[in-house]
Amino acid sequence: MDFAAAGLLDDLDGPEREARERLLEQLANDGVSLAELKAAVAEDRLALLPVERLLGGRFTATEIARETGVPAVLLLRGRRLLGLPEAGQEERVFAPPDLEAARSIKLFLDAGFSEDAIAEITRVLGETMARLAATVAGASVDAFLKPGDTEQEVAERFAGLAEQLTPALGPVLIAAFDAHLGESVRRGILGRSEREAGQLADSQLLAVCFADIVGFTRLGGEIEIGDLGGIAGRFAELAGDVTKPPARLVKSIGDAAMLVSPEPAALVSLALSLVEAVEAAELPALRAGIAFGDAVIRAGDFYGHSVNLASRVTGIARPGSVLCTEEVHDAAPDQFDWSFAGRHRLKGISEHVALYRAHPLGSGAVDRGRAKGSRRN
Repeated sequence: MDFAAAGLLDDLDGPEREARERLLEQLANDGVSLAELKAAVAEDRLALLPVERLLGGRFTATEIARETGVPAVLLLRGRRLLGLPEAGQEERVFAPPDLEAARSIKLFLDAGFSEDAIAEITRVLGETMARLAATVAGASVDAFLKPGDTEQEVAERFAGLAEQLTPALGPVLIAAFDAHLGESVRRGILGRSEREAGQLADSQLLAVCFADIVGFTRLGGEIEIGDLGGIAGRFAELAGDVTKPPARLVKSIGDAAMLVSPEPAALVSLALSLVEAVEAAELPALRAGIAFGDAVIRAGDFYGHSVNLASRVTGIARPGSVLCTEEVHDAAPDQFDWSFAGRHRLKGISEHVALYRAHPLGSGAVDRGRAKGSRRN
């Protein structure tokens, strides 16, 4: 190939030009087409093309279906649910690990899992893996990109790391999954009613908490994006640190976290601890809202009136406060100091909702009762 004539060496000279030319020659010899090279240069990802090829597809859906017995349409549906680009049955988009994954899927199907159940698992897996992959990729760049690297140096180093470290991540993922699955089993309830019905209860009685950093959106226009990400990362770390059974952290997204517990008092205590931890870390103020009621679990997330209510309560809470519904207050009246925060009209809720602010026991806050007129929180 004439790389210069193709415009792949434009605006380059000296060692940088020589390094790109060597990388282009290597990729061309490995079978990369001129069109693929042009696209990679135009999108400024030429240095990452060797990693992309290392992790890329070898098999078609038809070939994997023939080998494993999993229908090609199910394989392609799974790929879509993972959040990956649409592909046809004869496109080579499946890598060797996909072949082993398909064999595992066949075991699940044969064991009695429905295709819809596998689809739900796949969708949740895709959401989790997309976030994990982006985090690992970012950490790898931070750790291994050196000032003044040429494209060839980056390509060789990162391809070598991907070949060496990607398999090493497997045991880490399996260990984390086993630990969480064990914890899920320990939290599970499988009593007579569930055995008689042949399924889990449609809903559980849970306290639900949302906590978010006040003014996080505004901060985006005031500080560097890296500092903003640092605040979000530190907050997520603190939320994980203070969470103790029976409460658990469901998810953290940017400036917010969702937590649940079958025991309201445990969740109130956690929320108060998180507010204090955020303040001690000198992060922007945190606010939290907690509701108690039936919640439905689907795909590892929670839905229902109590979830919506907790979100609405959080939205009107003061910075540095933990605001709770009457049901939460009544479930733990003597374990905290409480102050009545009034009755409020919340979006999507037909009736005024009585709210109470929780304080650590001994703080001196006074429960003023259920006054009718106050609208302040």
